[in-house]
Amino acid sequence: MEIRTLRYFLAVAREENMSRAAELLHVTQPTLSKALKSLEDELGKKLFTRHSFSIALTEEGILLRNRAEDLVSMADKIEQEFLSLDDVTGGDLYFGLAESRQIRSLAREIREFKKMYPGLRYHITSGDTEQVTEKLDKGLLDFAAIFEMPDEKKYNFIRFPEADYFGAVVPADSELAKKDCIIAEDLAGLPLFTSKQSWENDIRPWAGDRFSLFRLEGSFRLAYNGSLFAREGLGILLTLNDLVDTSPDSGLVFLPLAPRLEMKMYLIWNKYQSFTPIAERFLKQIRESFAK
Repeated sequence: MEIRTLRYFLAVAREENMSRAAELLHVTQPTLSKALKSLEDELGKKLFTRHSFSIALTEEGILLRNRAEDLVSMADKIEQEFLSLDDVTGGDLYFGLAESRQIRSLAREIREFKKMYPGLRYHITSGDTEQVTEKLDKGLLDFAAIFEMPDEKKYNFIRFPEADYFGAVVPADSELAKKDCIIAEDLAGLPLFTSKQSWENDIRPWAGDRFSLFRLEGSFRLAYNGSLFAREGLGILLTLNDLVDTSPDSGLVFLPLAPRLEMKMYLIWNKYQSFTPIAERFLKQIRESFAK
């Protein structure tokens, strides 16, 4: 199975049309069709269902698409790593980042680092802990920024200098908006929004015995999307500070939870990881900076 063939497959899966995919790949349609037929023969499975004007993936095709995306990304990363070995002015860095205002610290470090290495190229994947650590474990990322205490058997890590804290985002015209902070009793029986990760790992222990009275109306991986639902009065968003707009014109208010629910953030990387020269230099800089 060749990487080139997997690129062909992914293009057809994305475009759902053989002609458009062939045009984007700069190959003839017969060449593309022959490559995909050989791939199906090699795997012994039908990957596409062909309709009059479109192509849809079979269940086996969906499985291959998920695996092929990782394989192609890994091949691209390996290629870039070897190209960067002799590049003294830059290279590629791959980050997986949770949502947090503390990412500004990382952005500042990248800005300063880029002054020394103007050829630096950085690639950002956003997601929760489960999403970014999965990619880190597969070797698709160099570093990940997460909130959960890292598994010291798997990862090395540095703690970010500051900490975030949870609060409730509520409509500015609601009764709760008149309070200075939110306690667990305030949320009992009300529709709540947060991520599934935060619901189990953070909100449950914070609420204690009151958690049985909580109702998860819906889960969001991105706080911004949750804030839109909160603005429409569909529920209360439980999220970290400074992730959504709660300015006077936003129609929303952020109220910290009490007792304070702080969240520490960690920059992690795989133990025994072989870094590219640019990744080694960046790690050295951020170690020194965060230690201050």
